[in-house]
Amino acid sequence: MTSLLASIPSPGAGSFDLGPLTIRGYGLMILLGIIAAVWLSGRRWVARGGEFELVVRVALWGVGGGIVGARIYHVITSWNELPDEWWGPFAIWRGGLGIWGAIAGGVLAGAWVVHREGANKLLMLDAVAPGILLAQAIGRWGNWFNQELFGEPTTLPWALEIDAAHRPAALAAAETFHPIFLYESVWNLIGVALLLMIDARFKLRAPSIFALYVMWYALARATFEETLRIDPSHEILGLRLNHYIAIGTFIGGAYLLYWAHNRDDTASMDTRAGKRRPRAGDDAPQMAVPRGSVRKRR
Repeated sequence: MTSLLASIPSPGAGSFDLGPLTIRGYGLMILLGIIAAVWLSGRRWVARGGEFELVVRVALWGVGGGIVGARIYHVITSWNELPDEWWGPFAIWRGGLGIWGAIAGGVLAGAWVVHREGANKLLMLDAVAPGILLAQAIGRWGNWFNQELFGEPTTLPWALEIDAAHRPAALAAAETFHPIFLYESVWNLIGVALLLMIDARFKLRAPSIFALYVMWYALARATFEETLRIDPSHEILGLRLNHYIAIGTFIGGAYLLYWAHNRDDTASMDTRAGKRRPRAGDDAPQMAVPRGSVRKRR
């Protein structure tokens, strides 16, 4: 009884009414995460000489790309959970979005926007990395509203209460579980602080901060989160599929960090990140004419 009184309650419903509107807790937290990410990333990009407007466009396309990537990842890795209908792969309303695919899809879409604008993709990656992690930290609280992303049963004082309707059948008798969403949220917030501190104190070459972000997030998934999760997952040699993906992602981040500090910088980046490349249709630059001179017409 004592441990239950010290536990974290879950919302009775995943939504609440605000006047005539019904607010979904999951969607609200995702929205707040996006707003926070745009705010932080925008400040960092402007400090690098860029324009805030570009960050907003990157966010709009990044969110769309993230949703597509998240769904593709879920379809590939959890095909057995899809509705047995032709529209099954598209049934996002039935759930099924993978964070790994969301990160990949969002980054690719955002990089495409930056490339079109002629701004520096590597500098942008470093500018947005802490913001992405902040969005993940806030967005994870959407799982709390849905009573999902919890781990094995526990009686620790910070255990999460889960209603019977949301418990796995094999653990129906358990009442409290590890709050995986909370662990990840706290881990991500610590990561945001570390990335900002490292970026302010050390002059690392882009995209080192993004590489550190990738390594930090993957480290949590590989070391403790995947060992505590109990949601369905494919397993290989006794380890969850996401475990292997986290290990591979960490190695990829480490290689990106190595590459950032050893790449040839001769054709390098504009330090003023937001300078846009002239596009077709832009006014061609005019040669200066000395005052008082007259151009000869033919």
